[in-house]
Amino acid sequence: MIAMNFTKVFSRTIVTTPERQQEADSDFTIVKKVQAGDVAAFDQLIHKYRERVFGIIYNLTSNREDTADLTQDAFIKAFQSINRFQGQSSFFTWLYKIAVNATLSHLRKNRLRTFFSLEKVQEDQTNVEILAKLTDKTGADRDTYLHELQEKLNEAMQKLSIRHRTVITLFEIDGLGHAEIAQIMGCSEGTVRSRLHYAKQFLQGELSQYIR
Repeated sequence: MIAMNFTKVFSRTIVTTPERQQEADSDFTIVKKVQAGDVAAFDQLIHKYRERVFGIIYNLTSNREDTADLTQDAFIKAFQSINRFQGQSSFFTWLYKIAVNATLSHLRKNRLRTFFSLEKVQEDQTNVEILAKLTDKTGADRDTYLHELQEKLNEAMQKLSIRHRTVITLFEIDGLGHAEIAQIMGCSEGTVRSRLHYAKQFLQGELSQYIR
């Protein structure tokens, strides 16, 4: 049995920080260089965000080949549209919106089955410690149990709509706040909260046999 209440796993609140604003200002400086004709400056943005964009797309597609193609397409589209970026949002949010919209279009077109990946979670030491608390099993039994839990979570995520799946992935896996998700998804913060609440309640119900 999972020792931690499932809702506590999904209880983080993300707020805008001075560091995030500083990052946005720094990115906008680079964007203005690109808009002024310094094409090579765009490489700095690719290097900075490539892994993060790859991560969010992979968590939506669970297919590395598709993710690689979609990541490349996202940066191509961003570069082609760079002159339209005026800094109303952070470049980070603007880029993610391009990436997510392209991925959602791809999923709808190809009717791909989407999986919720714990790969990124497991790579983070803090979250590894959280995962360790989810079971009182040890050794091979623990590995088997967590693998089964992963599969059940994947199955549950597949039952969510693409919109609900995207919101919870952006929030829980990529750590975006409500406002950023709202900009990316083209909806209100209230809608984001509503979708998150529904998704969490649904997942909790689907995994009720594993939680207390």
